[in-house]
Amino acid sequence: MHSRRRRTALLLSAAIVAAGPLLTACGNDAHPGAAAVVGGQRITVSELENRVDEVRAAQRAAVTDDTQYAQAIAQTGSLTRDTLHGMVLDRVLHRAAEDAGVTVSRKEVQQMRVGLEQQAGGAKGLEMTWLQQYGIPPQRLDENLRLQLEAQKLAAKLGTDTSQPVFWDALSKASDALGVDLNPRYGSWNAEKVTRVDAETPWVRQISPVGNQQTT
Repeated sequence: MHSRRRRTALLLSAAIVAAGPLLTACGNDAHPGAAAVVGGQRITVSELENRVDEVRAAQRAAVTDDTQYAQAIAQTGSLTRDTLHGMVLDRVLHRAAEDAGVTVSRKEVQQMRVGLEQQAGGAKGLEMTWLQQYGIPPQRLDENLRLQLEAQKLAAKLGTDTSQPVFWDALSKASDALGVDLNPRYGSWNAEKVTRVDAETPWVRQISPVGNQQTT
């Protein structure tokens, strides 16, 4: 689930749909009301809730049938935690891009959007695709495309692509420099692997058949 391939998908979607109960208070007394602190800047629980609400509202608008909407909710049943993952990863990527001197112009974003709209059969088609496949609501589309361009240009400057260790090493360094601190109720942040990790439950033992264990 946290393989490099999966983390690359998370990066490029920049907002994977996942869910968990929303919190109204932070479990970390050092940062009350924060879902995470990245580079000394808080991502508040309220901000996280608003992001999740944006996705749900877009899903509701796109699917008017109650049964289909219920199915959409079920398919994105863990929206909160991975939305937070995406918000943190976005900041890590932006820091790595800044450190490498990578910038993205508004013109570049618009050019990318036009090309994608042509492939998707128009603006509405692109918005629907990004919502269904990546959990990106229409109002966040340009923001997401900017992040994708940052990732692509950063990888190109490093002489690699977004699936390779060199790229993820750059993100790992940025993540470490930012000092990501997650509210424990949302898990923890692994700076080396650049991913959110669910909190372990000590009293539950996970037993895998010998020879069938997977590493991440």
